[in-house]
Order: sequence, then structure tokens, then C-alpha cells
Amino acid sequence: MHDHHDHSQCDHDHGSKHIYIYSPSGAVRDKAAFKRGIARMKARGHEVEVDVDALAVHTRFAGDDATRLAAIHRAAASGADVALISRGGYGLSRILPGIRYKTVAKAIAKGTHFVGVSDFTAFQLAMLAKTGATTWAGPSLGADFGAEGEPDDIMEACFDDLLTGHGEGTGWRMHREKPHAVTGKPAVPGVYVKSATLWGGNLAVLASLVGTPYFPDVPGGVLFVEDLHEHPYRIERMLSQLLHAGVLAKQKAVVLGQFTNYKLAPHDKGYKLQSVIDWLRTQIKAPVLTNLPYGHVATKVLLPVGGTVSLSVEERDALIYWGHQH
Repeated sequence: MHDHHDHSQCDHDHGSKHIYIYSPSGAVRDKAAFKRGIARMKARGHEVEVDVDALAVHTRFAGDDATRLAAIHRAAASGADVALISRGGYGLSRILPGIRYKTVAKAIAKGTHFVGVSDFTAFQLAMLAKTGATTWAGPSLGADFGAEGEPDDIMEACFDDLLTGHGEGTGWRMHREKPHAVTGKPAVPGVYVKSATLWGGNLAVLASLVGTPYFPDVPGGVLFVEDLHEHPYRIERMLSQLLHAGVLAKQKAVVLGQFTNYKLAPHDKGYKLQSVIDWLRTQIKAPVLTNLPYGHVATKVLLPVGGTVSLSVEERDALIYWGHQH
């Protein structure tokens, strides 16, 4: 599912990297996962620097607003190869006005990759809107590297590719879908999009930023979305917000990641996630792709938010390609 860079076949350095762990959103509740994640990073030979307030608690947050803002700016000043969030949750939306975007963008330009998932979407979209800088949708420390059992091997391979500068894209198989009932055409036609901006993340967070200065204007983009604990009608409601706001009409493609941990109700009467996908395809001209391996799931690829990508689809095989982002 990740790129085709095979570590066993190469002789270049996959050496130690400096990884900065900080908590810009929810308080760390699973201390065991946090510790496992750090131990695994160290076992892989990396230098792990843990922010002084990574385990701070203020109600549901990892410290009060000023504490979490300071943590973001310390991450930017760390000179680390990767600034990795401990976890998502909620907390970034309320501190977006306090982030020093140019300072963070300078750190990114110097080589620090900001990586995260879920609530981190707010930070990523704000960075894109304010500076155009690229951040990375990917794992968090606790849920991914600190998972019970072993971390997902595809996620780890993609993370390693980011660290070594060898990540070039991600390919995956879309869901099997019936051809169009009237035309008989495939649900997803052959697609080739060249040099488009990839952007997106958690759908609920993304929709919540519409109409704010932190929502990027991305004409001709490739938009990817995922979510957790959201019934399909809620997913449709958020997509319809993006539709009516004119966001979806501007996109070259909409890519659906993983939508997990929701429960259908008896009165849905056959209404399900596929119903939402079918509806969305009647509303926009852009192709709607499915099954991107990204979301609140163990197997997640890393994606450059704000990066320039090419997208191709042949039957059920999809590929997002960005070459080297260095």
C-alpha cells in the first residue's frame, strides 16, 4: 500500500533522527501507550525529545491554551527532523489565533516535518491557509507507535520513508463497486490529475473551519477526508456543507479515507455510507475515490498536506504520487 521503496534492497543510511514529542490537543490518558511509543522510537535508534509539558493536564486538554501554544513553538524551535503529536482529541481549533505561523513555516523550511492526525487537521489547514507550508497527515505517538502488540508495518514503513526522504507516493485498491445503473460506466472512471495540491484530513475538523481565516482556498486540489464515530448521515451533512460552500466544485478529485466506529440505526432502512458516496457523485463532476488507507485505523499512510501530487486511477487501482518532498 505504501510506496515501492524496499529497505532490504538499499544500502543507504536509515540512521538516527531527532523526533520531538509534544501535546497540542487532548491530555494524554494512556500513559502506557505513550511510554511504549517512546521506547519503540528509541529502539529504532532515534533521538527522542519529549516536550516538558507533553503530559500536562488541564481539564480535557494537555495543559491550558498558553501551555499548548508554547509546546507548538518549542517543537518549531527544536530543530527536530520530526515534530510528532502525542495524540489528537480536541484543542487546536481554540488556539489557532495564537500560533506564530511564520515561525513554524521557517522551521518546516529548515527541515522539520510536522506529523499528526485527527484534531491536528486544524493546525495543518491553518498552516496551509496562512503560509502554504506542507505538513504531514500520519500517525500519532500513542495510538500508532504505542499500540498494544506491534505497530502496523505499513505505517512504520511510510514513516521511515518520510524520515529518510524516500517517500514517493501511496497506492491502494479501492472498494469494489457496481457500475453505474444507467450508463453502465465504472463507478470511478480512469483518472489522471497532474500537479494538484493535496489537502484535507479529519472531515469534522475540516468542516468546522469553513468561513474562518484558517480554511485554505485550494482550487484544483485533491481533497482527502476521513472520520471516526460519525454516522453516514453526519458525514453527508458535513460533505454537503463543503458542497454548498463551493469547496467541492473546485476540486479535481475527492478521496475518501476510512470512516470507522459508527453504528447504523434500524430506521436507516438501507441508508449507509455507500448511499452517501452515491449521492456525492451526483453533486460534483470530480471523481470520488474510496478506501484510501488513512484515518483512525492502524494501517495509515503518510500524506503531504499542501504538497503537490499527481493522481491516477486505473480500474480499482489508485495512486497518489508526490516524488521527493525535499
